[in-house]
Amino acid sequence: MKMPFKFPKITFSWSGIRAAASRTWTAVREFRLPLDLKDIESLDRRYYRLAIGGLVALIVFMFFVGLVAFGVALRGSEQTLVPDVRGIELAQALVTLQEKELYPRIALRITDNAADRGTILEQRPSPGSIVKAGRRINLVVSRGPIIDRVGNYVGQDLGELRAQLQTLYASGRPLITIRDPPIYVFDKAAPGVILDQKPLPDSEITGPIELELVVSRGPEAAKTQVPALVGLDFASAYAILEKAGLPIVATVRNAQKGERAGTIVSQSPAAGIEVPAASTLNLVATAPSTDQNLVAGVFRQDLPAYPYPLKFSLEAVKPTGERGVIFRDVTPGGKIAVPYAVQDGTVLIMSVLNHEVGRLEVRKR
Repeated sequence: MKMPFKFPKITFSWSGIRAAASRTWTAVREFRLPLDLKDIESLDRRYYRLAIGGLVALIVFMFFVGLVAFGVALRGSEQTLVPDVRGIELAQALVTLQEKELYPRIALRITDNAADRGTILEQRPSPGSIVKAGRRINLVVSRGPIIDRVGNYVGQDLGELRAQLQTLYASGRPLITIRDPPIYVFDKAAPGVILDQKPLPDSEITGPIELELVVSRGPEAAKTQVPALVGLDFASAYAILEKAGLPIVATVRNAQKGERAGTIVSQSPAAGIEVPAASTLNLVATAPSTDQNLVAGVFRQDLPAYPYPLKFSLEAVKPTGERGVIFRDVTPGGKIAVPYAVQDGTVLIMSVLNHEVGRLEVRKR
């Protein structure tokens, strides 16, 4: 157990010290140089005792002064009580700390509540702690939400807005959410484009809000012409389908007599027919030849029904780590089947609006 420091008790008399010092000075004055041995022998022993006594008194006095200085150094700075500044404005907190001779170290943090902006969220050391004056107090101050006003989302794609909000609030509680399902209407704008919103743009965010959106389904009774795909290899057919915007359901079989391996051999509806936009196109393809060292098959995925066709992609990750998109199209949801011909060990990833919905590792049977 650490014992408290105590000064030794010293008893002395100032009058005694002065008298001893006076006698010492008188004795010193009586010395005259040069001295001979007879003069030295004639000196009274009393002067020696006075000189020694004065020297001892001076040493004791210096020792006492040193002890006092040492005690002051051990005592150190004055101690103070850490005040509670949580929940108050930063300016007020700084004044409170200054009154206690404490100094702040400030860090900022994003919060969900706009009313928290500029207030103290946390502090260290905790309130009520005893610290030395001049100590730094760590304060966490709210910056408020990332955004404090509703943006203008009219003209944006609904899927892109969902992804944007998800990224924005990935690390905390979202302040802006989208009411599902949105209101879908036929419009000349592309499918998925936001036509109207509530709350209006630039509205202040004072708490969590829910966006009510009006979204385009695309032009009513829009039609598209079925492209000619028979005889094309997979890559060429994919490029045409991406522009046509027709979802496909495909099957793959071995090539029969007169058919070329790795091509589209049948399609329905036939080429040149006008069909409603986003109508499903049924394809039959032949497997590639074995000398190409490829594995053929069909990537099948069941998707929920969407209110309008959404963009999807099929990405291939080769065994070497190289990756790339091999097919892009749109889908209204439901069953989807995409033919593929890739290297053994390739991983296929299907995504809708950049969100993974299915994965398949291709292996030889």
